[in-house]
Amino acid sequence: MTGSRQRSLDEQLAYLRKGCAEVISEGELRERLAQSQQTGKPLRVKLGVDPTAPDIHLGHTVVLRKLKHFQDLGHTAIFLIGDFTGMIGDPSGRSATRPALTREQVLANADTYKKQVFKLLDPHKTEVRFNSEWLAKFTGEDLIRLCSRYTLARLIERDDFRSRLRANQPIALHELLYPMLQAYDSVALEADVELGGTDQKFNLLVGREVQRSYGQPAQIAVLTPILPGLDGVQRMSKTLHNYVGITDPPPEMFGKLMSISDELMWSYYELLTDLTPDEISKQQREVKAGKAHPRDVKAELARRIVADFHGEPAARQAMEEFERVFSRKELPSDIPEVILKRADLIQNPRTRSPALPIVRLMLEHGMASSRAEADRLINQGAVEIDRQRVLLRDGYHVKDYEDHVFAMRVGKRRFLRIRYKSPNSS
Repeated sequence: MTGSRQRSLDEQLAYLRKGCAEVISEGELRERLAQSQQTGKPLRVKLGVDPTAPDIHLGHTVVLRKLKHFQDLGHTAIFLIGDFTGMIGDPSGRSATRPALTREQVLANADTYKKQVFKLLDPHKTEVRFNSEWLAKFTGEDLIRLCSRYTLARLIERDDFRSRLRANQPIALHELLYPMLQAYDSVALEADVELGGTDQKFNLLVGREVQRSYGQPAQIAVLTPILPGLDGVQRMSKTLHNYVGITDPPPEMFGKLMSISDELMWSYYELLTDLTPDEISKQQREVKAGKAHPRDVKAELARRIVADFHGEPAARQAMEEFERVFSRKELPSDIPEVILKRADLIQNPRTRSPALPIVRLMLEHGMASSRAEADRLINQGAVEIDRQRVLLRDGYHVKDYEDHVFAMRVGKRRFLRIRYKSPNSS
């Protein structure tokens, strides 16, 4: 409990409130923290995650970072992998029944989760549990007794269940069991605090009620906001292509973060860093007063986040690479290269002269997923050869240079070095 002893109760609460949407209830949290200080017994803080996908993006790390904050203060961080509930699928926010996953899929995803979460959490101070430890042993009688502790009327008060009922959309019985099983996880772990996104509020409140029915103190529910994606509009999602994966290479992660708006930057500072509210407010004042440039403050944000997942040296290198490529308009130090000969060129349909096969190169090197996308990127002016925009199907005129090198850029972060060997080259 050394972390909590170094801070006053008010300082601990301010640190834990940072980046929270709601705490139910803050008074209970204060009492529990004070009691923990007096007894020297750390709080048991639970974060449950169903491994329904193999990778984690920054949106998932908002609540994971809050678990780290409790860990920073000396409390017991419990990372619960829902290997049993993952086969059901959390119906929160769903407008249809989620397809069931096999146990093999769930376990494979769980293995990647264990590796990824320790980029933020201290593995030596984290209790990793699987809810199959107790749920897989449930008998029919156990399940009936659990279900007797909550009413159907309360369950269907959930917004997603209500909306599906109004729309005459089916709700499978196993979906109604999900909040009950998640609540029992808190009983089995004797959780003092449970963390979750705002979309988990109902489930966490069910956990409070079920704990009381088992004679345990009700857990405090700490809810974190849903992180906006890079577009600043919709939630971060792989489906919407507005995400930053925590396993993304450092230069890619840094570049994506530099693309966010100045306004969104402050939400990312609050939700994705360990800076205190006072430290963030100070930066905001300096930007507003013109003492700091928003771009430099954003670069510092990107450096901090990349360092969390790849280490400080990789973060510094990514920052220098970004500065070199995007500020000084130089090529990245490590980009793919292709060698072309005269036979690889195409004929420019307009001038009937030899030209680089731009579209073919884009498709072969993953710079466009289809001919239609390649045409669209060219039409939008997103494709350059030696800093000159390429025109649609115009290619790029090639003279018989001796071993000439062309620099191709597609969008902001995709590059290709094209080395042309003329017939006269050795």
